[in-house]
Amino acid sequence: MTFTAEQDALRDSVRKLLDREAEPWPELCEQIGVAALAVPERFGGLGAGTTEMQVVAEELGRVLADVPFLGSAVLAVHAVLATGDSEACERLLPRFAEGVVGAVAWADADGRWSVPACHVTESTVDGEAHYVLNGDEAEIMLVMADGSLYEVSDFRAVRTPAMDETRRLARVAFDHSPARLLGPVDLTALRDVACAVLAAEQAGAAARAFELTVEYSRQRHQFGRPIGGFQALKHRMADLHVLVETARSAAYAAPESSRLAAVAKVHCSEALATVAGEMIQLHGGIAITWEHPAHRYFKRAHGATWLFGSPGEHLGRVRPPLS
Repeated sequence: MTFTAEQDALRDSVRKLLDREAEPWPELCEQIGVAALAVPERFGGLGAGTTEMQVVAEELGRVLADVPFLGSAVLAVHAVLATGDSEACERLLPRFAEGVVGAVAWADADGRWSVPACHVTESTVDGEAHYVLNGDEAEIMLVMADGSLYEVSDFRAVRTPAMDETRRLARVAFDHSPARLLGPVDLTALRDVACAVLAAEQAGAAARAFELTVEYSRQRHQFGRPIGGFQALKHRMADLHVLVETARSAAYAAPESSRLAAVAKVHCSEALATVAGEMIQLHGGIAITWEHPAHRYFKRAHGATWLFGSPGEHLGRVRPPLS
């Protein structure tokens, strides 16, 4: 993989800001413009591509940043763009570019993203969407229903407890809520973009979990020597290194096609889960304490695995059809 000088500079800027800011979202928007990345220039954005969004997501994944980037700057922005509605783009995208939080209500209680949870009857939306990214803090609520995107202002959003406390999810209910049609949306294409960016986030989290594990193996001593010097652990570290590198490659290849987006979702989910699990094992007892970050990477791995559909569901898109 090769990156441009601008992409490397973006990565460096995001990493430095995340290192110094406890609540990074305002600064990410004001100083770097991450909320405006996917917004075309004519709507007040930066007009960047998917790779730039992945660069940011990879850095956010490294520190498990609790910010509305994936749900708002990626999913909500691309959902509006996918409608092709010029009026909606002119009205909503400049607000997203400024950092206003948007959310897309989509999945049902079983975590299915292939069919929207809500439905429309005579310009009103009914239903309850689950696992809505940043749904409880969204100023702009978008709803996927019957193959189209709607804007709704009357809704009830409640943050739902999640094992991964660094991912803000909500349950959003609609009861004959007046809905404004924005336009039809290709659900598969929209989910592919979300999966590609999520895969980069997972790759970043896996890389950092691996780095922390390697560092610990050099510090912890058994039988008078660092545990990282034992042959068995060297083999395990080598396997984890391969997983991290292949996950990163799969993530950045994801935008090339729908099939590669599915490959990235499957492989990056499994890679992060494996690395996080090994992180727990190789750290020993300290890894299950609240003070150590290992448990947070493990929880992020579990939650991210099911976001936008399970690996098993996406694996069905990777396998060629039986003749």
